[in-house]
Amino acid sequence: MTAKPEMTGENVVMIINLLEKNGIEVYVDGGWGVDALLGKQTRKHDDLDIALPHKFVPKLRELLEIHGYKDVPRDDTRDCNFVMGDEKGDLVDVHSYTFDENGKLVFGIAYEPNHLIGIGTINGYPVKCIPPDVMVKFHTGYDVDEKDYHDVKVLCEQFNISLPKDYEKFYMK
Repeated sequence: MTAKPEMTGENVVMIINLLEKNGIEVYVDGGWGVDALLGKQTRKHDDLDIALPHKFVPKLRELLEIHGYKDVPRDDTRDCNFVMGDEKGDLVDVHSYTFDENGKLVFGIAYEPNHLIGIGTINGYPVKCIPPDVMVKFHTGYDVDEKDYHDVKVLCEQFNISLPKDYEKFYMK
């Protein structure tokens, strides 16, 4: 598979629509999640990050495979975190989780129920996503880069959130 410079909004909407029409509960995370919250694309994205209950992973794999997607090997691949890509270079970065009946995480990526309450739009299409305050929190605690700074800065400006200390190196210049 060859790298593609951009995962377009049209392809994102097609994938989300496909999953939802097939009964898969899906939330947009990552860069497209930021842009969904803002209601507009603010930068190019090389993939689509999604979160979903782990019980939907077999159906997701089946649907994406029908559309030409295959596993993309990575060092951090796990049952709950993997990437699938197609021949055009479109990438879907999948993050799955399982909550018990009390909403406690029992498997997968460390989401909490309150991480899955955001609403946004991509190309006018309504999507469920990570809320702004959680999205900003998810962009801390690691070595952040210019892309992270862009995402966090636009979220903080739009939703009146304080810019985290992790980003001092960008705004202290």
